[in-house]
Amino acid sequence: MNNVFFISGIDTNIGKTYAAGMLAKALARRGKRVITQKLVQTGCTHLSEDILTHRHLQGIPLTKEDQAGWTCPYIFTYPCSPHMAAERDQRAIDFQVIEAYTQALSQRYDIVLLEGAGGLMVPLDDRTLTIDYVALHHYPLVLITCGRLGSLNHTLLSIEACEARGIPVAAILYNEYPAEDEAIQRNTLQYLQRRYPTTPILLLPQADKGEIDPQSLPDTLL
Repeated sequence: MNNVFFISGIDTNIGKTYAAGMLAKALARRGKRVITQKLVQTGCTHLSEDILTHRHLQGIPLTKEDQAGWTCPYIFTYPCSPHMAAERDQRAIDFQVIEAYTQALSQRYDIVLLEGAGGLMVPLDDRTLTIDYVALHHYPLVLITCGRLGSLNHTLLSIEACEARGIPVAAILYNEYPAEDEAIQRNTLQYLQRRYPTTPILLLPQADKGEIDPQSLPDTLL
């Protein structure tokens, strides 16, 4: 499944869901048939809130695959890491179920954007970290970061962990929100550009200030 990209971030609430929806919209504007999928959703019931947000950002209704549960087969009620949420709801995550739906989606669409829950080191169960799942399936990574204080450290740790497991970073999406300190934000972006000159870094603008430019999408995502 070389048309599946895993969407992760350096931390929770870093903008993964917003990034996935906006990236899907930009890819569609480049003529790609694209769908998003959520690995595991916690903190809600019935339909995945993140999938609903994706569709809103894409400007499209729920798909047949959404309504059939393919795009988020595991939804847990408590807002916490998947391993804890599954334990509280007394349900186990069957990774083969997720993989089967991802494979089916990859056959129907040009590109699948698979969004994780939290950061790369978030446990899915007692034995499996999110990054283990990504490495096992050889998914290229789209890493979401930003320029707030501390994000540079978390970004470098995330990329180093990917390098250690042979996970290619297809692109970095640099979330311009929140703009807490413009000097730190600018310096962080410039540092990443110098340190990773061959890794595409795309700007993810604030919701009220535009969209991802479809023409800026690198070949690594197409």
